[in-house]
Amino acid sequence: MLFDLPFIWAGIIAFAVLTYVILDGFDLGVGILFPFAKSEQDKDLMMNSIAPVWDGNETWLILGGGGLLAVFPLAYAIILPALYLPIITMLLALIFRGVAFEYRGRTKRWKPVWEVGFAAGSAIAAMMQGITLGALVQGITVVDRAYAGGWWDWLSPFTVLTGLSVVAGYALLGSTWLILKTEGALQQMMRDKATMLGIITLAAIGTVSVLTPFQDPIYFQRWFSLPGSLYTMVVPLAMAALTWLLFSSLKAGHDARPFIASLLIFVVSFVGVGISFYPNIVPPSVSIWEAAAPDSSLRFTLYGTLALVPLILGYTGYAYWVFRGNVNPDEGYH
Repeated sequence: MLFDLPFIWAGIIAFAVLTYVILDGFDLGVGILFPFAKSEQDKDLMMNSIAPVWDGNETWLILGGGGLLAVFPLAYAIILPALYLPIITMLLALIFRGVAFEYRGRTKRWKPVWEVGFAAGSAIAAMMQGITLGALVQGITVVDRAYAGGWWDWLSPFTVLTGLSVVAGYALLGSTWLILKTEGALQQMMRDKATMLGIITLAAIGTVSVLTPFQDPIYFQRWFSLPGSLYTMVVPLAMAALTWLLFSSLKAGHDARPFIASLLIFVVSFVGVGISFYPNIVPPSVSIWEAAAPDSSLRFTLYGTLALVPLILGYTGYAYWVFRGNVNPDEGYH
């Protein structure tokens, strides 16, 4: 059963969402940090560091959302009505952010307006993604295979906390990305920011992790009942090791290791969410098998996906390889 088509597709969707989070997360983080730039040159460096890759990073959001519609239509039909407002707000923020990114370099008079739009769009998109995650964790009311909750069920202290946690986490990713891609005063400022943001992010992850098992009794059982807890203990142990790696590499002045540590912190957090959710795709009551399309549809779409995903990974990796190295304030990459 663990290797049937719905399970395989759940893994593909999870991979797409995780890839989106860690890739678009750092460029959203650059936008969140944008107001802290001390000069026009710093602002240009920050934007140039993500210019070659930011729009390609959002490919994975399309794959995750489109894949959910195609292979788990019941989950799509339940999640969208439950989370219309945060999802639409996120999409509008991403659109406005993209417009601001392109228009900032083509105007002088309106440049400050587009800079505010870039930063605000990044922060709002990150906040809405965190709220969406929190709403899924706290559970969606389902009756007769349809959403049965209210318009504002997604809004709670817990979802606001998860939203702020994602904003802080993305800012951490953005700061460590800029450590990797820049030099001089901007890089040093980002080292200082990364230390502070690392503390905030890990405190937020710890708080959300403590509160999550109390959102549903099944979460508590998965994390704290033997023998399952012997396996789930790997998550906090891995997080402790990554915490050491993050702060030790920042203190030692490494360029790449803080970014790698930040990415892995998100990966481990995502694994923790997966442990809480599985086997449900719409907590607490709709499993991946109940939400899946017919096997014939899953098989047909799987063939195309097995060809498409390596292609996306290939051109994404090539883009990052071409634009490797630091950003030169005068010339671009060097």
